[in-house]
This record gives sequence, C-alpha cells and structure tokens, in this order.
Amino acid sequence: MSEAKLGGPFTFPGTALTVNRIGYGAMQLAGPGVWGPPRDPEAAVTVLRSAIAAGVSHIDTADFYGPHVTNQIIREALHPYPNGLVIVTKLGARRPADKSWQPAVSTQELTAAVHDNLRNLGVEALDIVNYRAMGSVHGPSEGSIGEQVRVLADLRRQGLIRHIGLSNVTAAQVTEAQAITDVVCVQNNYNLAHREDDAFIDDLAAAGIPYVPFFPLGGFSPLQSSTLSAVAERLGAPPMQVALAWLLHRAPNILLIPGTSSIAHLHENLAAGALALAPETLAELDGIAASATAMQHAAG
Repeated sequence: MSEAKLGGPFTFPGTALTVNRIGYGAMQLAGPGVWGPPRDPEAAVTVLRSAIAAGVSHIDTADFYGPHVTNQIIREALHPYPNGLVIVTKLGARRPADKSWQPAVSTQELTAAVHDNLRNLGVEALDIVNYRAMGSVHGPSEGSIGEQVRVLADLRRQGLIRHIGLSNVTAAQVTEAQAITDVVCVQNNYNLAHREDDAFIDDLAAAGIPYVPFFPLGGFSPLQSSTLSAVAERLGAPPMQVALAWLLHRAPNILLIPGTSSIAHLHENLAAGALALAPETLAELDGIAASATAMQHAAG
C-alpha cells in the first residue's frame, strides 16, 4: 500500500520522525475490557504484522492496556522494530485488580510507568510519550499539568524519552506544557459527531502540531449513524471508512490511529486514505455534528 493511500506523510514538529497519516491503535489487542490477554494471541500478532506490511509506521499504545499485555504483544510481533516505525505510548493511568481506570500521576508512578514501557516494548528509549490527563468522564478538565510534564521533561533529559506529547487536554494545558518542554502531538476525543476541538485543531495545525483523535469512530447516535450510512451507501464504502476519510480531509495535521483486532477491518481502515470526498459530501458529513448539537439543545 503506497504512502498516498495511507494519507501521505507527516513529520512530528522538531523531530526526524515521519509517519504515514493512517496509523494503528493497539488498545483492542488486549482482552475484553482492555484487560488480560486476547482470546486469540496469534491473531493479534498477525494483525500487527499485517499493519506494518501495509505501510503503517505509527503505532499508538499504553502499558496500562492489559495491563502490560498490549506492549508485550507488540514486542513479540515486531521486535526488532523496522526502521521508521514510531511507537507512541501514554502515561497517567493504572489498572488495579478491579479493572477500573485510576489516575497514576505522581513522580514515582510516572517514572515507574516509563520503565514498564521500556521493558515491555524492549527499547532503550521511548519515541514519544503522551501524558494522558484523566480529566472528566467525557473529556479534559482545566487544571495544571505542569508537575507531570516536568517529570517527563526530566526523564527526557535522562535519555529515556525522546519526545513528549499530551492527551485529553485543553488548549490552556498545551500552552502550560509548552513553557516547560516541546510538545510534539496532542491526542483528544474527536470524530464526526464529537467536534468540541474544531478551533483547537486549527490552532495546532497553524503551529505544525499533529492532532490524533482517539475514539475516531465513536459517538454516533442512530440519527447520526443513518446520515453516515446514507453517504457511505452512495459512495459504495463502509460507513466507518467514510468517517475516517472525513477526518483526513478535516485538517492536514490529523493523524489517525483506528484500532482493530480484525485483518478485514484493518484493511478497511487503511483504505480510507484512498477515499476521495467531494466538497458537497464533506458538507453533508459536517451536518452530522450540527444536527446532533441542535437536537441536544432542543432536548435541553
């Protein structure tokens, strides 16, 4: 699969790291609930190897997926890693035995998490580490993240981290972090129906900073889904492929990390880079979020 079909190349700012815009999110490689091993470990390895063979050069992961499981599968499948592969991990959470998601933001917890990632991925330094602010249930919350970013900046000076990014953050938190260290990417919840970050994405694009949507295929109500399905049927493409293609069209700094444990879905996702959307189609898809907002206001 050519680079053009994977959305074309993008270079993280201030780095030598260039990736294709469609990457792969590894969260679904763990078991149900992102807990424990997958039902079919061999299939998980096959999906990862297939992604790399198709040209994927950006893998998103976290050592709290499993916990530890996802990174261990990545290592089994791909180590020694091919030249040009960028693995982005994240810190800020832990998974206790009750399978909940809890903050892990102290200096000791963040430092231990870096060492867990290094060990389970089998590397001497991590390409990019995102500090994942826990925020609220539905998204980021304002509040200082300076203490945590300073910990990562210190680990970077030690040579354990090459670059730092942020996840589930506000524009003000990015500004705060940038006063401490270079920020090479931002990862937030964004998709066709969840578009609170529209202005934020444009500001980051102007600065050359990539925006990586998590849950790029999530959040569709039946009404929104029917609109997307109608467009997809007209284009002769799967609805989720259309949703990914819309993200690529939305802004040049958007990088995609759709996850799947299925080979068929993997190739559907990757093919989004070759799906052209006409201006009138983009306008129709843009209306999904506008309709959802109007309905929420009417219900409120």
